[in-house]
Amino acid sequence: MLNSNHPLPFDTVLVANRGEIAVRVIRTLRTMGLRSVAVYSDADAHAAHVRAADVAVRLGPAPARDSYLNIDRIVDAARRTGAGAVHPGYGFLSENAAFAATLDAAGIVFLGPPAAAIEIMGDKITAKTTVAASGVAVVPGIAESGLTDAALVAAATDIGYPVLVKPSAGGGGKGMRRVDDPADLPAALVSARREAAAAFGDDTLFLERFVARPRHIEVQILADTHGTVLHLGERECSLQRRHQKVIEEAPSPLLDPATRARIGAAACATARSVDYVGAGTVEFIVSADRPDEFFFMEMNTRLQVEHPVTEMVTGFDLVECQVRIAAGQRIRLAQGDIRLHGHAVEARVYAEDPARDFLPTGGTVLDLAEPGGPGVRVDSGLAVGTVVGSDYDPMLGKVVAHGHDRDAALATLDHALGDTVLLGVRTNIDFLRFLLADPDVAAGRLDTALLDRRAGDFRAPPVADDIFAAAAVYRWLRRWPAAPADPWAYPNGWRVGTQAPIRVRLTGGDRVVHVHLTGTPDAAEVRIEDGEPASATARLGPDDTSAGLPPGTVVHTVTLTLDGIRREYRVAESTDAIWVAGASGVALLRELAEESVRADDAAAHDAEIRSPMPGTVLTVTAESGKPVTAGEPILVVEAMKMEHSLTAPLPGIVEVLVAAGASVRLDEVLARVHPEPAAGTDPEPAAEPALH
Repeated sequence: MLNSNHPLPFDTVLVANRGEIAVRVIRTLRTMGLRSVAVYSDADAHAAHVRAADVAVRLGPAPARDSYLNIDRIVDAARRTGAGAVHPGYGFLSENAAFAATLDAAGIVFLGPPAAAIEIMGDKITAKTTVAASGVAVVPGIAESGLTDAALVAAATDIGYPVLVKPSAGGGGKGMRRVDDPADLPAALVSARREAAAAFGDDTLFLERFVARPRHIEVQILADTHGTVLHLGERECSLQRRHQKVIEEAPSPLLDPATRARIGAAACATARSVDYVGAGTVEFIVSADRPDEFFFMEMNTRLQVEHPVTEMVTGFDLVECQVRIAAGQRIRLAQGDIRLHGHAVEARVYAEDPARDFLPTGGTVLDLAEPGGPGVRVDSGLAVGTVVGSDYDPMLGKVVAHGHDRDAALATLDHALGDTVLLGVRTNIDFLRFLLADPDVAAGRLDTALLDRRAGDFRAPPVADDIFAAAAVYRWLRRWPAAPADPWAYPNGWRVGTQAPIRVRLTGGDRVVHVHLTGTPDAAEVRIEDGEPASATARLGPDDTSAGLPPGTVVHTVTLTLDGIRREYRVAESTDAIWVAGASGVALLRELAEESVRADDAAAHDAEIRSPMPGTVLTVTAESGKPVTAGEPILVVEAMKMEHSLTAPLPGIVEVLVAAGASVRLDEVLARVHPEPAAGTDPEPAAEPALH
């Protein structure tokens, strides 16, 4: 696409980012024969991008302000490693005009647009004014600097309700409010200013008319230093949760060829209005009811998370394009040479729990198998041993699928997600597959509120019986002697007369299941609860535990044949959890002791208060040894700027196990509430577990 005969003025590129985008950029640099430099915080010392690069430089502690957002340290790392260019990835400093200017002053090439373009497009009010002057349609509204709340309220009547309150700085939906009733606007402005000031250090607001059934469609552009500006088609990004994209595709199922040409031309005009150079994305809002009418929203002056779908339908490597354009090479193609082939869809995999209102999760990756095959691409920053914490964005990677048409791409993506095995961290994969199966998604009837409307309908799939069976058999096989031993050492349930089954009691999801086992691995019988017994053979593969996993972790393959059907499972056991992956899904299970309380005292099972996410204990409001009532606040956990108050599940005496400031893991027990026994009763003695 570009004049690759023109030599590059640098041979080393520093990647000022982390995670999957850093790994993805390094992959292209290696293909181009360029030396790569990774930077990392203490939290990422053993991360995949550090291993992938030729050289790695420590920036500082985990907080982004001390590492990935520290301009001086990144510039110093570039100088010390001889990097002649810096790729910013996305997020962090990718749209920071001061960073681009500092690199330019240091004689280091910024693989992005000029600082002036970043600055103009980084202020949404200035961007709208600039773009409107170039003839590109913008959403009706008011966008001026220094607007007071009174001025915004007065303007809203002329704009027409519903309106969107939007902050001039930042993005990601922070500070954005939809207002349908004029009486609600003053309060919305107050809260929007407060949130914008906290998130971006700037509380400037503007108003736009809310577009009915809006669709989010963006256009990928490339512009070189010789005046050529092209677009590479559009991406549909309407499947969003709370203004964060989740599934993206190219091309949009909404646009016809004529509209595609018009919106592409508008994107190119937007880029020319700020003398843009490099790869960028112009975002438009389009009404599903009037697809021929589109309005400029904003321009992202960087590579987008969803850029792989454009690469898959055009065949261009956008990172390579960024490198060559920054080196002064000329785009050799004309707009008419750009062709879109087939359809591509991308799903973002997040460390979050959809069943808990999408709370961020975390943990250590104990086992990993990422999908592959024709039409499948994975951009990932994961490896076995990767610690997923709460210091950075919870996105772990992207699974991308290409097909000859949209239906084929959607089917390939669903299969690829089903083939993804990630043990040790809860993810949104089940929710992604739920969304792909939605009839409106399948038909392309999309809008930006669709995902939020459907999120409440999602229920985590119940853990399948064969997953429980595999976990129980795994625990059983772990007890079999490796060499001939005393007959009493074999857990085969042998007794004089009828065999006594070994019982394993497991919990997973909202199920508690008893699995009964008798016989030997070569001739076993497996029965779940009071169901029919199934004949079985079982094999425990060798220990696949990798170095760097937490102490007490073991990873195995279990081969289980039930009634003649052979299946393989990956099992990772950590201190208090058993992760199982099979054809019927991935599940987190725990082995329970036998019931130790009477049925009328079953509330005692709910006495543990566990952390719903990895994070930091912000405050502790209860005192150990003191009585609490059901629903009384005990402590607050904070992660990713999200606070979650944990309350007593029942009345009793509280035992607090952590202090304010403590770092906690997902599902770590933070407190217990001991129910006070009824007068005149004594608790029954606890029974021993059936299998340890």
